Amino acid sequence: MTTATNVNLLKPPLPPDPAPAPAKNMNAMLTNALMHAVRNGVKDSRAQSALNRLLPKLESFWEVENVSQQEADEIQMRIVQHWDDLFGYLVHLYGDQWDFFYHLEQILHTIIRGWRMRPEPLKQDDENRINNPEWYQSEKLVGGALYVDLFSENLGELRKQIPYFQDLGLSYLHLMPLFAVRPGNNDGGYAISNYRSVDPRVGTIDDLRLLADDLREAGILLVLDFVFNHTADDHYWAQQAQSGNEEYQKYYFIFPDREVPDQYERTLREIFPTVRRGNFTWHDGMQQWVWTTFNSFQWDLNYRNPEVFRAMLSEMLFIANTGVDLLRLDAVAFIWKQMGTNCENLPEAHTLIRAFNSCVRIAAPGLVFKSEAIVHPDDVVRYISHKECQTSYNPTLMALMWESLATRDTKLLRRSLARRHKLPERTTWVNYLRCHDDIGWTFDDADAAAVGIEAFGHRQFLNAFYTGQFEGSFARGVPFQHNPDNGDMRISGTLASLAGLEQAIEAESDDLKELAIRRILLLNAMMLSVGGIPLVYLGEEWGALNDYDFVKDPAKAGDTRWVHRPKMQWKFLDELGDDGSIRGRIYRSIRKLIAIRKMTPAFGGLDMELLVLESPHLLGYVRQHEGNRVIVVANFCEHSQEIDSNRLRTAGMGRFFEDLYSGQTITTSHPLTLGPYEFMWLHRV
Repeated sequence: MTTATNVNLLKPPLPPDPAPAPAKNMNAMLTNALMHAVRNGVKDSRAQSALNRLLPKLESFWEVENVSQQEADEIQMRIVQHWDDLFGYLVHLYGDQWDFFYHLEQILHTIIRGWRMRPEPLKQDDENRINNPEWYQSEKLVGGALYVDLFSENLGELRKQIPYFQDLGLSYLHLMPLFAVRPGNNDGGYAISNYRSVDPRVGTIDDLRLLADDLREAGILLVLDFVFNHTADDHYWAQQAQSGNEEYQKYYFIFPDREVPDQYERTLREIFPTVRRGNFTWHDGMQQWVWTTFNSFQWDLNYRNPEVFRAMLSEMLFIANTGVDLLRLDAVAFIWKQMGTNCENLPEAHTLIRAFNSCVRIAAPGLVFKSEAIVHPDDVVRYISHKECQTSYNPTLMALMWESLATRDTKLLRRSLARRHKLPERTTWVNYLRCHDDIGWTFDDADAAAVGIEAFGHRQFLNAFYTGQFEGSFARGVPFQHNPDNGDMRISGTLASLAGLEQAIEAESDDLKELAIRRILLLNAMMLSVGGIPLVYLGEEWGALNDYDFVKDPAKAGDTRWVHRPKMQWKFLDELGDDGSIRGRIYRSIRKLIAIRKMTPAFGGLDMELLVLESPHLLGYVRQHEGNRVIVVANFCEHSQEIDSNRLRTAGMGRFFEDLYSGQTITTSHPLTLGPYEFMWLHRV
């Protein structure tokens, strides 16, 4: 791959500065101010030369679109601001192609069209967020995630549930994939047939815009998925490829025989081994092989083709303009292919995302990216930057909180927090306990070894524990994608079933129910306080159990992740005001935790200092932000534990504390006792 350091493009010497002249309008010439900005704001001489050529070519666009002088100046100054980065990324990816300049011009036009189509309220949000670049690090952000059809049937009904979200305290709503999908199995919505059309079973694109407007008025951010590694096999591009259209066949990886696929397979892993083996699918109609990393009906896009980048950028900006605040980038690790590698987490994948980000900074600067990279912890962090993905799922924290619950020992969690919690400026984590996906044990083997844990055997223990096959386990999880060749397995299950509530209800044991509820609240308290945006998979707020009826649906029966995607049972809400109801207790407790978090500045940002506590069952840390300080302590076992009060005194710099959750006053004159699975949020009084 040719890099930005050795491409001989656009090398004519720069013309001398023109003599000052009246700037009639942007249709005739660049204003003096813009020319000055180009010369002083674009440092790469090749980038500057390219921009000097491109900006005058926008004249016809301004005329056709009736763009005012002010609008033209605004977008062109933003182009200048981000041009060095964008040009550098695109040269790195595509600079060795003979028609590079053509594609560069087309990408610029796509950016401008996206900006022109952006509704005025979103442009106002853009300006506010440009002036407050850390807006997504606020303690007031608390998220919820849901499938529209499972939660409320359709988008129209979902608008009616906004008061429910407000009552719970949500300020961020993530809708799982809702765009048009192929019929039958569609990987839970991740096999997109049309990025500009909502699945008709849940509504229309206008319904989505209306929902976005209502959420904005209610102070709730909208989050959607951008599935950009692949399309469904019935997407227009794939249909054209199947018809023999060579232009669209270049949108994918299509091979006439097994020679090249077999070379790739030597270094690739299988993602869904129980579904099919290998990463390529034979297509009878074309009589060719297609690269399909996930399912046979999900065709991987070929980002070595710059037209694919431009086309997907157009889809991204269309989605952004429906009113989206955060865009979850799906399967970021897989988007670039290179022979001889595992085709995961390659440097060009980061360059590609950064190029998308630079485009968005021009066309929709209020939009934030969220990376979905369920990979090694070191690789997860590499996607996080204000120039790449400003937010990221935190799969390691999620996995290790479950690990600590199973082992009753926090040593691996503490080591990971000490080494991996901190992030670059203007970025943050998205923390979660459960999501639509499975649980994979994505901790670092070296971290495990450093605390005396043999990683392979420990993962086997965790799999056995959370599927209820380990003696003394409280969990009722289900295996997902067990690979007998290497022993790899992941876990499906709702938070409540994994935390012991399902088992307790089956046993009709009040004691076990109490322990399960305490585990659920403990995990939520950690997620809400550790630093980052907490994300509740909706249904968990009232203790949803596994739904084993998914096997009755042929389109879902082969995917055990549907066990933790139950349909919302609105009749259960009648129990939320019942003091004796388990669901009511869980809901009221989580709602209270959310409300406290949103009123506590210490929970903003990511600043976190671990406490050294005597017991291996305990976890403690200090959160501090904007002069506000809170000590968080938690007991991860079913037996009471003591904390030396002197540690609290020195960490909190005081002798008396109030537990923000219980209202209890704590004094450091004697040791603090935490009951089974108890937590405290201690604020100095």
